[in-house]
Amino acid sequence: MRKIFVIGIGAGNPDYVTVQAINALNEVDVFFIMDKGEEKEDFVRLRKEICERYVKDKSYRIMQTVDPPRDRTASSYEPAVLTWHEQRARIYERLIGEELGEDECGAFLVWGDPSLYDSTLRIIDQIIARANVAFEYEVIPGISAIQALAARHRIVLNRIGRSVHITTGRKVAEGLPNDIDDVIVMLDADCSFKALGDSGFDIYWGAYVGTDDEILVAGNLRERKGDIERLRTEAKARKGWVMDTYLLRKHDA
Repeated sequence: MRKIFVIGIGAGNPDYVTVQAINALNEVDVFFIMDKGEEKEDFVRLRKEICERYVKDKSYRIMQTVDPPRDRTASSYEPAVLTWHEQRARIYERLIGEELGEDECGAFLVWGDPSLYDSTLRIIDQIIARANVAFEYEVIPGISAIQALAARHRIVLNRIGRSVHITTGRKVAEGLPNDIDDVIVMLDADCSFKALGDSGFDIYWGAYVGTDDEILVAGNLRERKGDIERLRTEAKARKGWVMDTYLLRKHDA
């Protein structure tokens, strides 16, 4: 039977690839890579670099396919994402059915970890539910941007007896719950922390964490938010995209 690996490849540094992931990479016949366009060519390049670096048998194949764009102008967020997932599911289903032999192994290489703000597992479940193509699959965890951020800032994410909240920039812009102590924020394209004003937080921010382009900033949010916004703007102008994550930590009373 066909087999699919969903492999977490870490947060941008090839050294973040785990031994378990390397073992899985070496079982793969076909790597499926989604091309997000010239602006995000680095994402494709890194996946190919990981294959070249870690796969011993170079007879593997790479199937590179254009990723359908998500409608970012839609008035309703969730329906737009679900439509995008359905478009991806049709592409993934075709790739698995047409490009993978009955006894071959394919893989999707997921940035960070497959469990965190990634659609691949949801899409795989959609394909299985449709039952048009039979395969088994295995998930290999990866080092997430959250783990990398904590390591680079040399911090522990949780404080004793307190919770950690993981969310997106979109939700931060809507306002944080009053009882939140520590907030990890991902997928923030608009520096949504600006909406918090003088709310008593420190920030631990990182872009391109673990790579040669890494930028780290830490300190009082009120004092550092302008620096972060400037650095982020400069980085985006230089590279065309920014992958950043941050921790907001409320000051102790």
